[in-house]
Amino acid sequence: MQVGPLVPFYLLALFWTARLVIISFLCTFLGWLGIRILDALTPRIHERERIGKDPISVGLFIAGFIIFIGLIIHGSCTAPMAIGGSLVQSLLGFRRLALISICFFVSLLIGIALFNILNKLTPKIPFLSIKDNSLAVGIYVLGYLIFLGIILHAALTMSL
Repeated sequence: MQVGPLVPFYLLALFWTARLVIISFLCTFLGWLGIRILDALTPRIHERERIGKDPISVGLFIAGFIIFIGLIIHGSCTAPMAIGGSLVQSLLGFRRLALISICFFVSLLIGIALFNILNKLTPKIPFLSIKDNSLAVGIYVLGYLIFLGIILHAALTMSL
């Protein structure tokens, strides 16, 4: 069955909702993977351990996660849907999922590279000093979650 004006509204709404749920869970998995990558890249900063020591840090982490999810849902809701293509392809199109994943990983690598360049260019600002304060780690992870959300939002809303 193709998506288009001949498909009843309830079917379009049903498939749009299914697409929203599937993409949201996929992107949440990519976000979790991004957090695991952050753990691997900063072995001297124990993010999860430090954040758990201060309720403000926990609140910042939760705020970052909510913003991350909001960006994902917004990106999924506004992502183009193939009109004239099959419903299954618009729901789980391999091409779109591959582009989302590629865009996510390339953007993550670029962000990490630029972060490391900035760290080298500003030697008088010791980036690793955040490990001594759980609130600083919470703010750091908040920014990272927003960064991941913006990356995924861009990947979701890009044209093919």
